[in-house]
Amino acid sequence: MAENPFFAPSALPYQLPDFARVREEHYLPAFEYGMAEQLREVEAITADPEPATFANTIEALERSGQVLYRTTTVFSTVAASDATDRIREIETEVFPKLTKHGDAIRLNRALYERIRQVSTDDPQEAWLLEKYRVDFVRAGADLSESEQQRLRELNEELTRLATAFSQNLLKASTASALVVKDAAELDGLSESTIRAIEKDGEYVLPLLNFTNQPALAELTDRNTRRRLYELSVNRAPENFDLAVRLAALRAERAALLGYPDHAAYSVADQTAKTTEAVEEMLGKLVGPAVANARREAEALTQEAGFPIEPWDWSFYAEKVRKSRYDFDGAELRPYFELDRVFRDGIFHAAGELYGITFAERDDLAGYHPDVRTFEVFDADGSQLGLFLLDPYARPTKRGGAWMNNLVDQSHLFGHLPVVMNNLNVTKPTEGPTLLTFDEVTTAFHEFGHALHGLFSDVRFPRVSGTEVPRDFVEYPSQVNEMWATWPSVLANFARHHETGEPVPAELLEKMKAAEKFNQGFATVEYLAAALLDWAWHKLAPSQGVEDPEAFEAQALESAGIAFDLVRPRYRTNYFAHIFSSGVGGYSAGYYSYIWSEVLDAESVEWFKENEGLRRENGDHFRTTLLSVGGSVDVMEAFEAFRGHAPRIEPLLERRGLC
Repeated sequence: MAENPFFAPSALPYQLPDFARVREEHYLPAFEYGMAEQLREVEAITADPEPATFANTIEALERSGQVLYRTTTVFSTVAASDATDRIREIETEVFPKLTKHGDAIRLNRALYERIRQVSTDDPQEAWLLEKYRVDFVRAGADLSESEQQRLRELNEELTRLATAFSQNLLKASTASALVVKDAAELDGLSESTIRAIEKDGEYVLPLLNFTNQPALAELTDRNTRRRLYELSVNRAPENFDLAVRLAALRAERAALLGYPDHAAYSVADQTAKTTEAVEEMLGKLVGPAVANARREAEALTQEAGFPIEPWDWSFYAEKVRKSRYDFDGAELRPYFELDRVFRDGIFHAAGELYGITFAERDDLAGYHPDVRTFEVFDADGSQLGLFLLDPYARPTKRGGAWMNNLVDQSHLFGHLPVVMNNLNVTKPTEGPTLLTFDEVTTAFHEFGHALHGLFSDVRFPRVSGTEVPRDFVEYPSQVNEMWATWPSVLANFARHHETGEPVPAELLEKMKAAEKFNQGFATVEYLAAALLDWAWHKLAPSQGVEDPEAFEAQALESAGIAFDLVRPRYRTNYFAHIFSSGVGGYSAGYYSYIWSEVLDAESVEWFKENEGLRRENGDHFRTTLLSVGGSVDVMEAFEAFRGHAPRIEPLLERRGLC
């Protein structure tokens, strides 16, 4: 036990996991011990002869499972960001065991009965108590013995299938990569990008986890664009069958729990509450978005001089931007150097708004040499937490960008937060890392999640930081995107990596003028994915799907979002948000990005009305919203910040849909 770093809290500052000590052979023993330990702790709770109280039941549950928590946190982080073959083997073996372990707790009748007996007059405790009651009911605590047995089987099978889906997708990012022998076929890509993807005399461009690969906007060779696009949309074909099975099992599970379909189950504890509310909001957007995208398609066809195909859209969108607005996105890239974007952009904005400061800690290592660690200090100089950054793509890392917690803030344990951002930027073989504007926006977005975790100021881990409803969690991160283009912030970080000259004002004006162009495409691409997710999870248990690709096409047609030139941002076979997690994840929840954007657009309006980047504004946002995590009703927190309920009009205006 002394040799296994998971059996005791880390001795590093902030209890940062001691990645230097962790070896692959540590994981399985720690998982086994951690699960057994937590079951013993639960047994002690249920065997307590004293009457059930908040302290001896709910608080005791919050304190339980610390070895398992540390192990799962580190393993999940590494499995997502640096997964070796052995890590994937462990993942396949242990995730079903974790599901079974979770069921052993949430389907424990004696524990559930004890939770039902707890009462408290403390508002914070009462809120958490109700969350536990809802969690247990939604997990099946009220079901009969035979129903619970079937639920256990469903949960275990869902976990197994979701793990297979995720691993297939990780392999496909390189197995289905675009491979060319002649660099001339990659004309349009920067020299540094071409050098970075050269391997053994060939050029290998891995797939990122969405339909429209960034290179499609730059590649001049139409056949290369076509090949890249088709590789993207047809990757991991074996995942179609897994998706069918996952959707069917989720539908059966929802019915077992008393819901008509998985979508109804999924939204019941979100801010949306009902499927009707989601469908009403999405329905308002489809018509204007498709009409906008068709107008854009006409402009692209006119620019191309021939009927365009899906793989032409991004390329000719850039051409139209250049001809109509005299704006070429590639001109901005020399002004967006990675270190400067973080130091003088993201960190600077956070400092101006919240008074926090950052100091890099080279002595605190991550799981990979690319990971950087920063200590974060509050405005009064006190320690706030740690921020880790893993910016680069690698074959062992899943696609996309995300934030995760390595240590949850809680007053119960006296823990300060340790949070992490992962990006997937191509690492240059030499010279500076230059970002696209989309990558800059993504970095600001993910840091918004990080702030949500860093500013957490709650008593219990269950409601710490980003532990909020899924259709609310994207909201603070979307708000943080606004500072990427805030004039004073942009002027501070957008400087030429060689000369230090600021980005020309006329180039910024052109960018702003061009911002609303291609919003039809962006909105249709997103809505198509959200409605595809919805269609899979509105299936009743009796509805089988024989041909998943035909189902996908019919779902888009029925929703009024089918448009041959704009495919969903994620097709079924690589829709990791909804199919790489057994029951959770974003299944029947991909709508939440635009649901949260309604709140975001309102909040951006508030900041502009109140003179933007001011400490008073940051303190108000932090106090009313970011610091409370899930310890209060989040929509009440929003209204406390904004002063009224959210409206959809600011979003429609932002996306050019009104």
